[in-house]
Amino acid sequence: MGATLASTILGFVREVVYAKFYGTSWELDAFLAASVVPVILFGVFNGALVTALVPIFSDYVNTEREDEAWHLASSVILVLLVVLGALAALGALFAPWYVPRIARFSPSHVHTAVEMTRWLMPTIVATSLAGVIGSLLNAYHRFGAAAMQGLFANVCIIGFVWLAQPHYGAYALVFGAVAGAFVSLLALLPTFVSLRRFRFTLDLHHPGLVRLMHVLGPIAIGSAAGQIAMFFDRYFASGMSEGTIAGMNFAVKIVGFPQQIFVTAIATVIFPLFASQFAHRNRVAMKKSVATGLQMVIFLTLPSAWGLCMLAGPIVQTLFERGAFTAQATDLCTHLLPFAAVGLVALAANVVLTRCLYACGAVRISIAISVATVALNVALSLLWLPSLGARGLLLANAVSQTLQTIAFVIVAWRALGGFYLRTVTISLLKVGACSAVMAFALAAVQVTRTPPGPTTIARVTNLGEHLLFGAFVFLALARIVDSEELHLAIDLLLRRRPRDLIPLP
Repeated sequence: MGATLASTILGFVREVVYAKFYGTSWELDAFLAASVVPVILFGVFNGALVTALVPIFSDYVNTEREDEAWHLASSVILVLLVVLGALAALGALFAPWYVPRIARFSPSHVHTAVEMTRWLMPTIVATSLAGVIGSLLNAYHRFGAAAMQGLFANVCIIGFVWLAQPHYGAYALVFGAVAGAFVSLLALLPTFVSLRRFRFTLDLHHPGLVRLMHVLGPIAIGSAAGQIAMFFDRYFASGMSEGTIAGMNFAVKIVGFPQQIFVTAIATVIFPLFASQFAHRNRVAMKKSVATGLQMVIFLTLPSAWGLCMLAGPIVQTLFERGAFTAQATDLCTHLLPFAAVGLVALAANVVLTRCLYACGAVRISIAISVATVALNVALSLLWLPSLGARGLLLANAVSQTLQTIAFVIVAWRALGGFYLRTVTISLLKVGACSAVMAFALAAVQVTRTPPGPTTIARVTNLGEHLLFGAFVFLALARIVDSEELHLAIDLLLRRRPRDLIPLP
């Protein structure tokens, strides 16, 4: 969590740098549109491959067939290198055909987006390989290197944009992204090589590879479904006023801050745990792990969502309003942020639930739910777009993700034969009540206090005071209602042996 926190903070610094130099300009819109295809390909291959590979790899490791596990891993890495290299080349070649269909810009802006896309295509090779290698390290409980790769990548991106923007304009964004992708891969190699397990061997007939191919297709469809939702967001937003894509991106990045700090750390540790527990057929422990994961997600993200809604203006102004990011850009993002924050809890819970379902082998039903979620998302976007604009796109995401969470809970319940749902519901009610009271307290404080001065120090001080006040109110209320999640969080922070939230029978 510490490494993830450092990486996430630098990720925010990266967004601040983007805002300073580009604001909500067409250049940033073009860069985000150019990123769509590489991000989709990365999401499909990396998300699907990691999700399918980790349970199979863990099964070999946990049943004392480590050599076979690494024959499989080595073959996967080599195949991935060849396939993604070919896709990157094809993506660069056909960019003039598909980019204009994604980004509905003026001809000159479309030309810029095409060139940016061509530069960005090699990043799918680096990021996908980094994802697979990182997941293999996580299976060996080597979490540090994978968590640190984002830190190195963000330092690289920030440096490129800061130094190259005066000379290369919008293309500094592209050069920074390419350099950051390959640096994140290089950051993993020392730890990976130290395992001394990788071999330059390609066994296309390995039984594990055959198993992987059987489950990879359906999982890839599920991963693609999630990426397609982003495609439609960018597509719809590209037909709106200049800066809409950038404004939505900044709002989503802010909402992703608590998720990246807390939920990513939880999911990174819990996915190999799920795979190991399932491999040992320890359903009792798995039920407990799922419930505990959901309780911690609720405890960390529900107050965060309320805080983002109540402090949207001060947060956006403090983080971004400088340089090319004007007061108009602040107003745009402030109105968008609450609509993005509504779906934070569901988005975070889905990270835990999907890993549970994939580890249990409930792949097809999970994919069907994901595809249905995207269809619902697009339908709601079309419904709300005329009246709400970009806010309707974000609200459609939140509503569809919440319904997806409910469906995932039902499937997980059936797959595991129950998992302490009553305990999770009690946590939701307790944390929800504490968060709502905190929100009203923040609203009252904002009404009674005078607005901060225009300086950065004044804004940071004002926002910091509000955040500390909100955290104090929430934690005090959590203590009063005897929140079990608060006890667990304190135990983990103090490196004590955590007490059981749910005692094993």
